[in-house]
Amino acid sequence: MGHIEATKNLTAGPAAVWATVSDPGTWDKWFTIHERWIEEPPATLTEGAKLTAKIMMLGMANKIDWTVESVDAPNSLVLAGVGMAGVKTQFSFTIEPDGDGTKFAVSGDFEGALIKGALGKAVEKDGLKQLDKTLEQLDALAAASA
Repeated sequence: MGHIEATKNLTAGPAAVWATVSDPGTWDKWFTIHERWIEEPPATLTEGAKLTAKIMMLGMANKIDWTVESVDAPNSLVLAGVGMAGVKTQFSFTIEPDGDGTKFAVSGDFEGALIKGALGKAVEKDGLKQLDKTLEQLDALAAASA
């Protein structure tokens, strides 16, 4: 199983960060692996909601059927996904107040027949690089919308 995680102190406040993360309409602007929605996502993320997206990692596209595992507004969001070739993934987003800003943590786990050995390590490396960019873009977008 591959694992990636990152934590960053964002300048945007928790309400603005939550508003951005919980709005699927913003994902293409900050969540760097997310390319586009294949089916129109629900306007509000609720436990059990289904979302279908095209994602990109290592320059390769995959279709992921996301299910919202849990929503604890405005503190956390957990998504589980199943993709082509038996890829399974789970992403957790955690939001905590930190002074005027937000401590934002994201972790991702992924597994599947293709994600082993050298390819698994390459996916982890690409995922960590993507997380850095994701957190920068999330901070900029949430701060601009606050």
